[in-house]
Amino acid sequence: MTIINRPYIHETDYKKVSEFLIKHYLPGYADGNWLEPAWEYAIFHPALNSDQMGKWRLWEVNTEIVAFAHYEWRLGKGFFEFDPDFRYLREEMLDYAEKHLIGLSDKENKKFLFAYVNDYDEPLLDLLSKRGYQRKPDETRPLYRFEIPDLFPEINLPEGFHLTSLAEECDWAKVHRVMWRGFNHPGDPPGGEKELISRQKMFDTPKARRDLKITVKAPNADFVAFCGMFYDENNQFAYVEPVATDPDYRRLGLGKAAVLEGIRRCADLGAKEAFVGSDQLFYQAIGFRKVFNTACWVKYFN
Repeated sequence: MTIINRPYIHETDYKKVSEFLIKHYLPGYADGNWLEPAWEYAIFHPALNSDQMGKWRLWEVNTEIVAFAHYEWRLGKGFFEFDPDFRYLREEMLDYAEKHLIGLSDKENKKFLFAYVNDYDEPLLDLLSKRGYQRKPDETRPLYRFEIPDLFPEINLPEGFHLTSLAEECDWAKVHRVMWRGFNHPGDPPGGEKELISRQKMFDTPKARRDLKITVKAPNADFVAFCGMFYDENNQFAYVEPVATDPDYRRLGLGKAAVLEGIRRCADLGAKEAFVGSDQLFYQAIGFRKVFNTACWVKYFN
């Protein structure tokens, strides 16, 4: 068996990576790779530095992907995805990341690599420890799961508010405003066609469904809460990303209603479970429970 490794080529490899992540998903997220919807969301997010994607690396056997090393938004944060039969490539992949995926810190002007590893991957954790990496607790990535019940919980909203979706009303200016304010940016969002196109790119991704992009509409017709929801029909799960509520409308149950409505719609399509990459009490109160942490380990280089 011959294993080759080569650079990622976006035009041909985006779909191949998607298929790889779908193929190796295990129920309950037992595989630990990125969820395919998380991959799709990241690729089309405006924060992604696409200029350096050629530094991502694929390992293949007979043109089939068996491992993948990449960053998330920019150089300096390394992630490792595996066919479970090829986890022995860990050391080779880390060698590659330490040469080609390192970043440069703005404040200290030091080269560094954040290596993200699931807390059950003991061989990779041991390898990082031996190489002098240190745990960085404030960069931990939790993953939570919601088992969709047969009797779905009731969804309640205050009088005058109602649930809708981008399939029913697709107003990118309203989406832009609730996302801007919901992520605690001050004042009104920056205007212009470029900003609205950027928002549309985030949510009209190749497999996205506008009927799963849920909004809560206020009595004044503004969107005041938003839940982006993905559905993986191959593995029958929902993925929550992102959720935002306007600060003027918090503690009314609007974000909870948007999340539950998105999950309910996915359940109608066949979803058995839902995932979110957050440990906020907000999600735990809904019923999400932890699957694992993806721990961050950092090393600085001379």
